[in-house]
Amino acid sequence: MGAEVTAIRFTHEDRRLFRRKVHECTEALERMLHDGAFDSHRAVPLLGMEVELNLVDAAMEPAKANDQVLAAIANNDYQTELGRFNIELNVAPAPLAGESIREVEMGLRRSLEHADDMASRNGARVVLTGMLPTLRTEHFDAAWITDNPRYALLNEQIFAARGEDIEIDISGTGLDGGAERLRIDCTSVLPEAACTSVQLHLAVDPDMFAAYWNAAQCVAGVQVALGANSPFLAQTALWHESRIPVFEQAIDTRSLELKNQGVRPRVWFGERWITSIFDLFDENARYFPALLPEATEEAPLARLEAGETPSLAELAMHNGTIYRWNRPVYAVVEGKPQIRVENRVLPGGPTVIDTMANAAFYYGVVHALAHADRPAWTQMSFDAAQTNLGNAARHGMDARLYWPSCGDVGPDELALRWLLPLAEQGLSDYGVAAGVRDRYLSIIEERCLQRRNGAGWQRRMVARLEKSGMTRQEALPRMLAEYAELMRAGDPVHTWPW
Repeated sequence: MGAEVTAIRFTHEDRRLFRRKVHECTEALERMLHDGAFDSHRAVPLLGMEVELNLVDAAMEPAKANDQVLAAIANNDYQTELGRFNIELNVAPAPLAGESIREVEMGLRRSLEHADDMASRNGARVVLTGMLPTLRTEHFDAAWITDNPRYALLNEQIFAARGEDIEIDISGTGLDGGAERLRIDCTSVLPEAACTSVQLHLAVDPDMFAAYWNAAQCVAGVQVALGANSPFLAQTALWHESRIPVFEQAIDTRSLELKNQGVRPRVWFGERWITSIFDLFDENARYFPALLPEATEEAPLARLEAGETPSLAELAMHNGTIYRWNRPVYAVVEGKPQIRVENRVLPGGPTVIDTMANAAFYYGVVHALAHADRPAWTQMSFDAAQTNLGNAARHGMDARLYWPSCGDVGPDELALRWLLPLAEQGLSDYGVAAGVRDRYLSIIEERCLQRRNGAGWQRRMVARLEKSGMTRQEALPRMLAEYAELMRAGDPVHTWPW
């Protein structure tokens, strides 16, 4: 959800003060990295997850029910999200070793079953997907924004920076192979709420952060191609992972003129390989004006000189409003500073076990790539990695991706021949049990062999329903109802009726 805010408006002086505090935090972080402030408590490899969820009513329409559902769940691990039809689950970190990934899966399954039960008592159900297929343009009205000062301020500040309505304009491939296009003007940032994701956190040693971040950038396109699950918005067939372009456009604070000048977007893949986490926080401070400029009383440099760990609150607040697909995270955990890579490219679902398979694949591959003798990012351009992400989002399993020594290759072949062995190696190096590695990586293997992911299943089912005589408006809720039942049954998507 991001840090809370208490202000209801910001002054010019607030912005000047916040900018100064962000630069002080950045200087403090640079000193901590230089002085080895993290060395006395080297990071234990941990997996962590944030899972964004959708709420629907009996007709599979978005349910404006997050307040009631959260009250019924009564668990601080669940929080609000931007849309009234969204909630978020924060999964407690666990070591990347032994049986822990399976234990996280079992805990996640129990937690979501409880949440779904509580939702059902309040006229709603929980759906784990990348983009709710039954969302229509009327659900982007500001009345659907959750009643929370952070969201109201974020909405206000984005529009103040942009100076005009938000335009969503995406051309996709229809179910018959023709073109479909969605073009709407929005007076709120609610299209962002359509984009529900699974965010994977990995705590790393600061001196290894750049290697892990670069590795995550390399593999982002493959993750999206294999896990795509967001093919519909506003009754339109768009990209296989439409979350990517929708999110990029929904949080774009730039006018057309600023885009033409080359001003950087707030939803950002980046522009170069890095050598330190400091590179990213320095870019944040230099390139991006504050959206939520709320300053604290903390003097980070003074705290460092006193031998204390600063919270770097302004750095964290600012970082939370710059939406990199792989984002750096600084946090203080039990009084100790921690560095994490936050991977944000994956959609939710379709099932808990698919979600955990996607996570295991990611953790294994990035570990192996980060420790490779000849890293992938030394053999490919940054632009190639960014192009991979766009191609994967647009085409899913049908994408063509560039990979060193392979040239252009399909994501299924790339995973089967090269990346699954790397994932196996990486998980083994972490100490993940052999049976656990096989449980999750075999799901990715079968998904590749059968070329079936959530987006492909959704598109195929809607095409079948339309061929039987249904309209798109009728087919989407029918498809989603079947999807929700299969999701609750829990078998991986490659086994669903095709």
